[in-house]
Amino acid sequence: MRTVAGLDIGTTKVSALIAEADEGGSLRIIGMGSRPSDGLRRGMVVDLERTVRSIAGAVEEAEQMAGVSVRSVYAGIGGDHVRGINSRGVIAVTRKDQEITQAEVLKVVEAAKAVAIPADREIFHVIPQEFIVDEQDGVRDPIGMSGARLEVEVHIVTGASTPARNVIKAIERAGLSVARLVLEPVASANAVLSEDERSLGVVLLDIGGGTTDIAVFVDGSIRHTAVLGLGGLNVSNDIAIGLRVPVDRAEQVKIEHGCALLSMVRENEIVRVPSVAGRTPRDVRRDLVVQMIEPRMEEILCLALKEVRRSTANDHLGAGVVLTGGASAMAGVPELAEQIFDLPARRGVPAVGDGPEAVKDPRHATGVGLLLHAVQDGVRSANGSGLVDRVTNPLRRWAASFFA
Repeated sequence: MRTVAGLDIGTTKVSALIAEADEGGSLRIIGMGSRPSDGLRRGMVVDLERTVRSIAGAVEEAEQMAGVSVRSVYAGIGGDHVRGINSRGVIAVTRKDQEITQAEVLKVVEAAKAVAIPADREIFHVIPQEFIVDEQDGVRDPIGMSGARLEVEVHIVTGASTPARNVIKAIERAGLSVARLVLEPVASANAVLSEDERSLGVVLLDIGGGTTDIAVFVDGSIRHTAVLGLGGLNVSNDIAIGLRVPVDRAEQVKIEHGCALLSMVRENEIVRVPSVAGRTPRDVRRDLVVQMIEPRMEEILCLALKEVRRSTANDHLGAGVVLTGGASAMAGVPELAEQIFDLPARRGVPAVGDGPEAVKDPRHATGVGLLLHAVQDGVRSANGSGLVDRVTNPLRRWAASFFA
């Protein structure tokens, strides 16, 4: 058994999960910890010391529950600075026997990476979608095949250098090292999407506190990624303004009484709202609260739909929409998404076979996905590095350069 740890550094909370993984890749979560995140805004560090304290506190709580110490973590990277583009690479196979080897695969991926990006941005992920051998498309792993021409379609995820460096610095100052940085929607997809959904075509919406992460999958591969600078915290702010209460009280109202769809609320339903400065809590109609929530949730989902329509996969989404993240736990969110996308929608919960019941919650999708990435990396290392691992880890090497 080996111990792995995932660290989800979000706008509203920092969550740490610790798990044991056996040689077959089975996962058992043994520790979890969480701290409020005061040092981030829309996925980016704005107060380094507060972020360090949140990370250290969350990891310490998880370590105490698990009874083990961790030194390295798989950490999520996000924020509205993240961008995704598709690219194609083409090379001629020059070997006499025309057999495609690892060298040709690395060369064609390097050709696909030859896109112009600004100097202040870095390539985070290069994810192969499919290979094409002499016009035969749909090839997953071309090594060992024969051909004169090799092409690859890839999805390239880029982001601003500075936010990623600050995340790494905060983790280091908390006494940890980064085993790998993983794009948050990619991690969440690992935890909540089935292989059938990825193959049929699906939109993943991870609605967090400060951002909404979007990932579109078709034919088993990721085709489009994007990050919106809106999330559940915007909903809480709207409630705070409407009810004239602090944001933390508004968050409580959202969790206990929130709904994203007015038609799901009974008429004349009354809820109790906390007041400020020791004043007596007051009663308000629930439909008034929902009228503050629905427009903002509709805005988030409409912006997500606009982003999805930019992708070439818009007409191939047979599995519909899967929603995860803390804000997706609110009543009415899947129903509103079905109306806006005109597709079936469901709430995605991490598929964890063994572990605390509290982990089986949309809020922990990214954390569980990070653990699954760690387990998959361990299995690949034990069995020999797999194709995707060989060509899609520039971010791990890039992050490692900061520890040298």
